[in-house]
Amino acid sequence: MSFITITNLRKSYQMGRETVHALAGVSLNIEANSFWAVMGPSGSGKSTLMYLLGGLDRPSSGQIQVGQQAIESLDENALAVYRRRTIGFIFQSFNLIASLSALDNVAFPLRFARVPRRQRHARAYELLVRVGLGDRIHHKPTELSGGQQQRVAVARALVNNPQLILADEPTGNLDTASGTAIMELLSDLHKSGRTVLVVTHDPRMTSYATHTVQLLDGRIVSETSRD
Repeated sequence: MSFITITNLRKSYQMGRETVHALAGVSLNIEANSFWAVMGPSGSGKSTLMYLLGGLDRPSSGQIQVGQQAIESLDENALAVYRRRTIGFIFQSFNLIASLSALDNVAFPLRFARVPRRQRHARAYELLVRVGLGDRIHHKPTELSGGQQQRVAVARALVNNPQLILADEPTGNLDTASGTAIMELLSDLHKSGRTVLVVTHDPRMTSYATHTVQLLDGRIVSETSRD
């Protein structure tokens, strides 16, 4: 049984007098513990698909079933709970808080779950060690390289122990070596039992993914899987 079932998903935007169809009927079955690379040119609908799956936007029509939840029918409060409990987000721009240390950036989402400070920091430290930044826990984002900042963002995405990792161009702002390290880290997360979906332009990602989807003009034009 699929962990995620996406059925005839459509998303349209009105730009002046023109209607833009960002997604034009996308259907996917995503099994638990799989690694998906979603590829395509700019404007193909990749990020729109990720935002809808992450509950950051609502579809114009269609269904998104994640486990037992119909995401498109959740109200705003239920969507917030869904994002907090189920999703770990990793963004191209890192989205770290400049005034906070790496430790506090990773621990920050746990505030909303009312986890005590000592437990927040213990969990954050454990994850920073896991991503190879145990010696950088008190550094602020401006004191870290791009690759290190993205590792902090990966650790933050894991802090609530999510089932699903959604990554939007996670190697886009990184040099080749740092990008490879992040891809290997995402692969390790998949191998540890998580479901991973990455929106990317980077063709190297396909060598780590179990499934690759190509989007064009809001439609799936190819879908391949690797044994």
